[in-house]
Formats: sequence, structure tokens, C-alpha cells
Amino acid sequence: MYINEIFLSIQGESTYAGLPCVFVRLSGCNLACSWCDTPYAQTMASALEMPVDEVIAEVKKHKCRLVEITGGEPMMQEETDDLAKRLLDDGYMVLVESNGSVSFSGLDARAVKVVDVKCPASGYAGTFLVDNIGLLTKNDEVKFVIADRRDYEFAKKFIEDYLHDATLKLLFAPVSPGLAPKELADWILKDGLCVRLQLQMHKYIWGNERGR
Repeated sequence: MYINEIFLSIQGESTYAGLPCVFVRLSGCNLACSWCDTPYAQTMASALEMPVDEVIAEVKKHKCRLVEITGGEPMMQEETDDLAKRLLDDGYMVLVESNGSVSFSGLDARAVKVVDVKCPASGYAGTFLVDNIGLLTKNDEVKFVIADRRDYEFAKKFIEDYLHDATLKLLFAPVSPGLAPKELADWILKDGLCVRLQLQMHKYIWGNERGR
């Protein structure tokens, strides 16, 4: 596998926010979103090649049973399916954060998919693979990173047109810095949306410090 970094931190996003979590950040991404906060993981330039056994050994050095496989885009690497399955078989709770542009078909259904559907301001609206909706479970989560009102309306329409009851775990996150959380909160409340406003908890604790 092409690994960017493995580290222990507090989970800052998703419904698991606030929990200790081991992050396995893979290198390489098929997108380059305008607001990406981990551009250093977009390419293989600084990747360390590691076999799955070694990745698991690194994870086990930490006294934590929650693991997130992230990137980059983890579904670009064939070994991600095997890594997730083996961690799940070992009793870990596994989250896989993905942009949804690559099929989830080989991913163990026990893994919790945290899917970041790209809105227009990212520069990659329309990249989500619609067939992946049929592979979502009630435990999976769908996130929209929102920069402006256009993104917000895009997210609302995507939910109405595609998600239906595929999952009720819907996350709206304001671009930071950019859209004020208060403004996004006002839109959500005015429209009566049943979505979770998500702020990046780790940034409130450590700022933009890498490996946190």
C-alpha cells in the first residue's frame, strides 16, 4: 500500500467525532478539490510503500479500537478492501472516508463508509458514482462540504434526488476558512433539514498541525 501517514488522534468529523481514532492516510487521489486540507496526500510523492501486514502492525501499536482509512482516496488502492476486512476480523471498528467516485463493491459491508459527495465549489461536482448509493447501509454516512449557497442547494437536491432513505446519517460541513458555521446553521434551521452540522473538531484542538 502507498501510505502517507499513520497516527493517533481525536476523530474530528462524522458521527464518531470526539473519539480517539487511529488514522491510516493513504497517498494518491483522483481529485484535487479547491478546498482540500490535505494536499500533501494527493500525490505519491512522499508515499511510503508498506505491505498490509506492516500497516496492521502499526495500527496495533496504539491502544485504540477505532480506525479510519482515509486519503487521498483510499478506494483507489486495491489493498484497501483487504486492510479493512482484516481489521474488522480483528475486532476493530473501521471507517473508510471516500469521495465516492470509485466503486465500493469490494469493500466489506461491516466497514462504515463516510462518503464526501463533492459540491460545485470543490470543482468536482458530478464525480460521485451513483451506483454506490445501492451499496450504502444504514450505518454509512454521507457528507457535503459546503462553501456557499449554491453548494447548499446542490446538497439538498442530491439528497432529494438520490439518497431517499439509503441512510439518515447526513452531514453538512462548512468550508473552513470560508463559509461561517452560523450562516450554514441558519440555512439548515430555516429549511428544517434533518442533517448534522459538522465542524472539524481536530482543528479547534490543534489547528492545521499535520498528523493531528
